[in-house]
Amino acid sequence: MSVNDKGIVDTLKECPENGFRMLMMKYQEPVYWHIRRLVVSHDDAQDASQETFVRIYRSFNQYRGDCSLRSWIYRIATNEALRLISKRKQKEVSLESDSTGVSLIPADNYIDFDDKVAVKLQKAILSLPPKQQLAFNMRYYDELGFDEIAKVADSTPASIKASYHVAKEKIIKYMNSNG
Repeated sequence: MSVNDKGIVDTLKECPENGFRMLMMKYQEPVYWHIRRLVVSHDDAQDASQETFVRIYRSFNQYRGDCSLRSWIYRIATNEALRLISKRKQKEVSLESDSTGVSLIPADNYIDFDDKVAVKLQKAILSLPPKQQLAFNMRYYDELGFDEIAKVADSTPASIKASYHVAKEKIIKYMNSNG
């Protein structure tokens, strides 16, 4: 049974426990994967996901409805992921570095390492600057529109669209290279 966001918001206002359960059922997995694509490591993604939902629960009374519930949730999740990345001082990901978490991917079953195209795509995405990674991941994987991504990223739709297209071109170039 799929519950719409208005139903979740109404239930959260009337009965916070039930509403939060509904919110978790709908958003727990998508939020985890959104964060996971940004932080790479399963453990980091779990930590940031848990913190995201704690923040959502504690600050729901601040949700005004001036953006979609999904945008609001993804903005909190994105901020948690970026907070974790900056805490680890991981400004740009180097695929040669063991600290990126790329070496942890096989153990987490994140990528089928027999699928060379999937591995190469993941490396291409990780080679992008954070804003381009965010724009690409949210558009390609989460299927969000540029307006919604802009709200999540506290940016403009035009800027997000430009970041997405630059990211896409870099990924195509990377995928076509011999690397």
